[in-house]
Amino acid sequence: MTTETTQEFYGRWARLYDLIARRTPGVSRLRRRVAAACRLDPGDTVVEMGCGTGANLPYLREQVGPEGTVIGIDVTQPVLARAATTAADRYDNVHVVRGDATRPPIPATDIDAVLATFVVGMLDDPAGAVDDWCELVGPGGHVVLANAARSEAWYAPPVNAVFRAIVVLSTPPTTRLRYEHPPHVRLDERIDAAHTRLRANSRAVADETHLFGVVRLTGGELE
Repeated sequence: MTTETTQEFYGRWARLYDLIARRTPGVSRLRRRVAAACRLDPGDTVVEMGCGTGANLPYLREQVGPEGTVIGIDVTQPVLARAATTAADRYDNVHVVRGDATRPPIPATDIDAVLATFVVGMLDDPAGAVDDWCELVGPGGHVVLANAARSEAWYAPPVNAVFRAIVVLSTPPTTRLRYEHPPHVRLDERIDAAHTRLRANSRAVADETHLFGVVRLTGGELE
């Protein structure tokens, strides 16, 4: 999958993704929990990698207050434009920047936390990206990952069937009927690699599951 194909796909569906990101039942509570997991104080600086349409940015701004700084980074211009309209234009301390989450265009100074939600599953080297984000934050800071993967709960089979269909439909291109390596399996592998690496880099770790066990939340305080 090329970067151009990814940008075209998610750019075309930016409005729908924004609606899902903000209106799905239970998602507001999840985003508030994700922001709280960053362990931010008023005046802190937080960077969200792959901020998409900016659904998390207002919750992060609540945590850092008017004296803090929130930076959202995304590579896809149409979704970033929606993030600017719905978040950055409302607050003078919320900024959106176009860039690659694996090579964030920001200096590694005074960053207190990095957040990445539903991002690492799209990266070729998710564990390497987590290493870079941990280095960006430094000792004592926090990195938080939240990702959707197959549920391991006792009621998982029907939940996972729905999840698999959603993953296939949201993986460009969507016209394939068969995949050499099923997207939901590849997604699980990448998410496992990223969360495992964050745990290895952290001196304190909090693990949670949400939304029928599909969403995995890992917050790490760095060594």
